[in-house]
Amino acid sequence: MASVVLRKELECSICLTLYTDPVTLRCGHNFCRVCIDQFLNTQDGSGDYSCPECREEFQERPTLKRNITLCNVVENFLSTHPHQEEITGICCTYCIHSPVPAVRSCLHCEASLCDNHLRVHSKGPEHVLTDPSTSLETRKCSVHMKILEYYCTEDAACICVSCSLAGEHRGHRVEMLEEASEKKKKKLRNVLQKLITKRKKTEERVQSLEDRRRKAQEKAAGEAERVTAQFTDIRRRVDDLEKKVLSEISRWEEKMSLSLSDVIQKLEIKKDELSRKMRHIEELCNMTDPLTVLQEPDTGDLCDPEEEGGDEDTGGHDGGDEDTGGHDGADRGAELISHISHTLSAMIRDINVTFHVQDPADILLDVNTADNNLRISDDLKTATWTEIRQNRPETAERFLYPQVMSGTRFTSGRHYWDVDIRRSGDWSVGMCYPSIDRRGLQSYIGDNNKSWCLYKGLAYNNQFSVIHDSKVIRLPHQISSDRFRICLDYEAGQLSFYELCDPIRHLHTFTAAFSEPLHAALFVHDGSIKISGRS
Repeated sequence: MASVVLRKELECSICLTLYTDPVTLRCGHNFCRVCIDQFLNTQDGSGDYSCPECREEFQERPTLKRNITLCNVVENFLSTHPHQEEITGICCTYCIHSPVPAVRSCLHCEASLCDNHLRVHSKGPEHVLTDPSTSLETRKCSVHMKILEYYCTEDAACICVSCSLAGEHRGHRVEMLEEASEKKKKKLRNVLQKLITKRKKTEERVQSLEDRRRKAQEKAAGEAERVTAQFTDIRRRVDDLEKKVLSEISRWEEKMSLSLSDVIQKLEIKKDELSRKMRHIEELCNMTDPLTVLQEPDTGDLCDPEEEGGDEDTGGHDGGDEDTGGHDGADRGAELISHISHTLSAMIRDINVTFHVQDPADILLDVNTADNNLRISDDLKTATWTEIRQNRPETAERFLYPQVMSGTRFTSGRHYWDVDIRRSGDWSVGMCYPSIDRRGLQSYIGDNNKSWCLYKGLAYNNQFSVIHDSKVIRLPHQISSDRFRICLDYEAGQLSFYELCDPIRHLHTFTAAFSEPLHAALFVHDGSIKISGRS
């Protein structure tokens, strides 16, 4: 009874037989590999996959993992219960009262035999014994009702002796079934070996893709963590900027309030004094006694000339304070707004270059433009200055000086590319129009209105500079990195240079209305420049 219960647990719910090469779905249910493969194939194209047992749905076709433990359990079960599987399959034809597994089948009798009935079975030559089979009629010729003993190689058919001697296969080349079977098995083994090799390669490919997916997930997690940290820092910087600006506004307001309060207090005292004098004059005007009126000082005496002049000066000074205060406030406000704008613009530039959504541009150098003192690598990514001339043909498009431009060109969109400067004492990196001169001093990158570059070299005491149309802008930054990024926003007309340090640092942005396609351009002397990015 226990073996029956165990056998039920070892049955595939699709084919209802013992597991063959059992595999597990993510939900935990097990199936024969062939059974579940066929089931999932019926769901291809629908976009949804599900477990045939619990109906759990999967957005993608589930990965089938071999259940090694279950496979071992099935093998052990079959080794300890060798007839368990056969009981539900082929049974002895003569054991009527209880099913007994058959061990052989007789083609002549068209019956299956257990061990007991096999012992008493006829041993005559016409009684051909085979492995147990339920389709014994297929082992006989449908025309002559004789046992199939031969194989016609011309018609690829199993035939009886009558077919070979007098039937439609007369005169054909025939082989014994065993011989033909062995030949076919040999071919099948070759096919099997090829399939095993192919499956192994497929498994290796699957493993490689899974490794790539895992690395991609790890990289995405790392990038997400880095982005989160960057934006946390950005929010902190914005908060610090807000606090600084609000503190400046508060300090300015407090200063102005104290200054104006002092002026207001003085004016209040002056106002009270004027009110007192006005009341005295009104009293004089209301007097009826002429003598009293005339004995009072003149109205001009009531306002001291010096005081009156002082009032005007004070009034002018007060008004000047108000005006000055107003102008100072407006100027300070404009200064704060300008500071905020420049700070945020710099932060946005850093965000744009740090989290650029596009892949690096695939820049390939054009050997046809390279000066003969430049050696271009086989992958068209590195330009190296050399004293050995390369003996390339002199053409109109080739630079006369150690410069080269890319075959890749840009007419729209946002792109970026990186460079590594290696042991180069004199170099330029940037972009240019294809119409740039290739001869003369005006052909140097930056020394014309058709190119823009970042430069470091002896011409400007090894100080970093950006150059366009021979206009040189010295960079104040202390630059120690040998890696730089060039970013192009064609529609916005911006070409920016960055130092690839941690964090990345903006060096300069050129603004122009681009009117031609742009190519990457390099000038290198005493060293090499390598373009990094996609290979």
